[in-house]
Amino acid sequence: MSKTISLRPHLSEKTYGLSESRVYVMEVPGGANKHIVAQAVEAQFEVKVEKVNLTNIPGKAKRSISLNGKRITGTSGRRSGVRKAYVTLAKGHSLPFFNAIEEEEQKEQAVQDKIDKAAAKQIEKDAKPRRGFRLPKRRPSDVEEKDK
Repeated sequence: MSKTISLRPHLSEKTYGLSESRVYVMEVPGGANKHIVAQAVEAQFEVKVEKVNLTNIPGKAKRSISLNGKRITGTSGRRSGVRKAYVTLAKGHSLPFFNAIEEEEQKEQAVQDKIDKAAAKQIEKDAKPRRGFRLPKRRPSDVEEKDK
């Protein structure tokens, strides 16, 4: 194996939570070991790797498989397995996999702040007493009813 192996980030809610603690999950080829993965991450992303953990995820077993568009029942099939690398980076280093999500959260927070500010301003405006408050004008029908 060379240092230039294909590293595919595994993006999910769980990996997003792990990325906040500097742990990134990547799918790597089956023959890769910890040293090769660490060297590849350091070379491709220019970061310092603290440690690497590897795990093999076996594929799920399926009851039927499809060959040439026809279903064959009673046979067992299997999805392909995946090898994952949990890469922990040194302090001060990060990878840009989830930057788009974080930018979207910041935009949503900015919009929410504007809405809260406008609502507070409206509440403050409504709480102020009005100056020069006038009674509504009397209609001619009201005057006639009083005279009767």
